[in-house]
Formats: sequence, structure tokens, C-alpha cells
Amino acid sequence: MKPVKIGILGLGTVGCGTVSVLARNALEISRRAGREIRIAQASARDLKKKRACPMEGIQLVQDPYEVVRNPEIEVVVELIGGYEPARELVLEAIANGKHVVTANKALIAMYGNEIFAAAQKKGVMVAFEAAVAGGIPIIKAVREGLAGNRIEWMAGIINGTCNFILTEMRDKGADFADVLKEAQRLGYAETDPTFDVEGIDAAHKLTILAAIAFGIPLKFKQAYTEGISKLTRMDVQYAEKLGYRVKLLGIARRTNGGVELRVHPTLIPERRLIANVDGAMNAVLVKGDAVGPTMFYGAGAGAAPTATAVVADLVDVVRTLTADPNNRVPHLAFQPDALVDLPILPIEEVETSYYLRLHALDKPGVLAEVTRILADLGISIESILQKEPQAGEDTVPVIILTQRVREKNMNEAIARIEKLSSIKAKVARIRLEHLNPDWK
Repeated sequence: MKPVKIGILGLGTVGCGTVSVLARNALEISRRAGREIRIAQASARDLKKKRACPMEGIQLVQDPYEVVRNPEIEVVVELIGGYEPARELVLEAIANGKHVVTANKALIAMYGNEIFAAAQKKGVMVAFEAAVAGGIPIIKAVREGLAGNRIEWMAGIINGTCNFILTEMRDKGADFADVLKEAQRLGYAETDPTFDVEGIDAAHKLTILAAIAFGIPLKFKQAYTEGISKLTRMDVQYAEKLGYRVKLLGIARRTNGGVELRVHPTLIPERRLIANVDGAMNAVLVKGDAVGPTMFYGAGAGAAPTATAVVADLVDVVRTLTADPNNRVPHLAFQPDALVDLPILPIEEVETSYYLRLHALDKPGVLAEVTRILADLGISIESILQKEPQAGEDTVPVIILTQRVREKNMNEAIARIEKLSSIKAKVARIRLEHLNPDWK
């Protein structure tokens, strides 16, 4: 059979990684796909730039539209990133009858509903394994490997930059700002790290996972998003002393009232496997009703890991080029007409436990005032830790762990506590999840 000709949009880190993997493992890949996969054309902004990937036989152009309009190209690999012009390019490729492979989580999370509808109408595939957790095949695992399960919840460390920063803050006792600079120096964080450290990148990925897990449309705008930029080394260290680790988690959970879709710093018991995922690594914990809890671990970013996911999608696309479009694996795991538009719960209605840190005057009666407020709002205390005052200071840090409580009740409690004359700073809080297998 003739080789399948593909076009690549973008020759950055992942683009060059994809070229390298396809060249290095060409024979193995063709044996798996049943046909040779050949890069016929690629677009890049700088045509003269020296690249670390083999470019022999690849026509290099500056205009990406030249690739999506090339009649010889059967599959377009979009690795530009961002919303535009990626969205326009992908939709034009689909309109031209081309299959699409993308690593663009922002694009899928924001415009996936539109893109999948266009692909369904045109009878082409859009594959996006590389959009979530780099080299971990989590989308295929949830969409196909766990297809016999009712997914109850998932919790994931799905941003390597944040996980690296939190690991360094814990191990070195360093402040967030200092570790962020180190992460930027090492290439883990961008010059503008906002998407990573404010949880936006993780929310993109969680939105995709939740849609596949629960059979719902993509709802990125309704995801609750909170990053790690306000965390202090003090809280990371206190959590450690109490037997917990702080991780930026993406959590999606099915409840009777709707779906929880939230990204935020979370205390996890240190004995949990996912609490011991350190550095820039990713991990996703998925609970199915039949299989129980399963965990997927690996490199969540980087040229080679992400490229392996891109190439795996290419193999899948090539295998099904002659298949009836109606018999392919659906984009979001469930048949398009079987998606259910479940509501996304506002964060105020979510129930979780909490870590609270107060700075209170070192005098009798202060704790009694605080515990009275918590009790009035039905908040039960799990444990309290009071530290010694530092030399020359008249306040003491007080750490409180609560049992599960609705977020709106905790918001009211914190507002009341901060009005006490004995409390001298804003109350710091971090949500706490035990991630028990029977978590309902």
C-alpha cells in the first residue's frame, strides 16, 4: 500500500520530537500501522533555523495553510498550540477531508465540541492523546481500556511544572518565587508561567478527561481553577509534619447533584501512591466501579514522551483510514448522540475537608472563639496543632484540620474568623482529600 502522507504544523519541541520518533522507529511503526507513515510537508515560522531533528525529504513551508490545503496530505498534525490560528487550521483541515492529530489541550478543552461535531459530519478522526499527560496513554486507557466501567471519580497530577515546584518547596524548604525561578532556568516553566502555576493548563486537561470519563460535553469555562502561586513553604512544611503532601490536583467526581470539576492545591495523606509522585512527573488516579482504583504514571511533558503519544495517534488513524466512520472509537468515548449534559457543580456546593492556618494572638480564649464559629456552622474539627510563638512575636500559628464540609459553609466560617480581633492575618486554607477507594 502507498505510504500515508502527513503534514506537521509547528516544529517546536514536540514537532521535532515527533519527526525524530517517526524517523528512528520507522520500521516498527509501519509494522504496527500496516503502512508507512511519511512526513511530506511541515510548516515553521523560521525556515532557516537549525533543528535537532532529521528534515531530509520533508518540504518545509512558512504558511501552515499551505499544509492543510495540500491535496496529497491525508493527516494533519497540529503542534502550534494555543487557540488561534490552531482552531481555524484544524477546522479547515477537517473541511478538506483530512484527519487531525493534535497535542493542543487548550484547543480541545475550549473548542473540542465544535471540532468533534465538524469531524463527525465530515467522517474524519481527531486524535488528541498527546493533549493530556504527555507520554501517559490516559485517554486511551479511560476511553477504551475502562470502557466496561462506570467511572466514579478521577484525581490527577497533570501539570509537571507545578509538581516540580511543590516538590522543591518541600525538599529544600524554599519559597515559591525562588523555586519558580529555578524551574524557569531548567526549562520546566515558561517565561510567563501563568497557565501552569495558576492551574489553567491542568484545568484544560481535566476538562478533557472528565468529558471522556462521564460522557459529558467539554465544559472548560465551568471548571473551578486555583493555582499554587499563593502557597507558602510554611504550609508545605506543616502539611508534611501532619502526614500530608501538597499537590496541585485536578479532580473530577460524579455526584448525585452533578459533576465536580476542580483544580486546586490539595493535601493528600503521604501514604497514598499519588502523594509520592515527585518532580516533573504526572500521575492520574481513576476509580471505576468494577475495576476499582487504577493509577497511571509517567512523564507528562517533554519532546520524546509527548511525541510518542502523537505517533500512537497517527498509528491509530492510519489503521482506521478505510474503516466505516460510524464504527470508529468515538472522540469522547461515548457515541455523539449519547452524551449527557450533566451540570457542573459550583465550587460553593462541593464538600471537602480543609487545612486552615491562623495567626492568632498568644492569649487565653482565642481557640475557643474559633472553634465556636466552626461549630455554629456545623464544621467538625479533625485535629489542631498550635506552634510556639517566634522570638519577639505576639502571635502563634494555629493549624486546624477539619472533617468534610460544604465550601460555602467554610467560606462563611473564614469570613467570621477573620473579623475576630485576635486574628492578625488572613486565614490560609488548602482543601484536603483522602482519596479513599470508596470515596463517593
